[in-house]
Amino acid sequence: MSRVTNAPASRKRRKRILKQARGFYGGRSKLFRTATESVDRAMVMATEHRRLRKRDYRALWIQRLSAACALHDISYSRFISGLNKAGVSLNRKMLSEIAIHDPEGFASIVEMAKKQA
Repeated sequence: MSRVTNAPASRKRRKRILKQARGFYGGRSKLFRTATESVDRAMVMATEHRRLRKRDYRALWIQRLSAACALHDISYSRFISGLNKAGVSLNRKMLSEIAIHDPEGFASIVEMAKKQA
């Protein structure tokens, strides 16, 4: 009796990994074992970096707001505190967009925060 190798499933599994490794350098895209290691690591990094990207964007919005607040003679922390007391529920992303594209509107928001602070 001949040995059963489950060849179709094994080939499918290998092809899937090698397809994911396209664009990797050298043996990382050609050899199954190194491709598997590289793809596994890439998947872990992709998950981690999706989380880090959220942090990076929040930090960017805060920097933009801090710079815009400095133009209106108020600190970022007093600005956010004033908005919370005033009941303004705009998030930092929207506030930074307003600061960039609508300076007059941002000035009015700053005045609301200054009254409450």
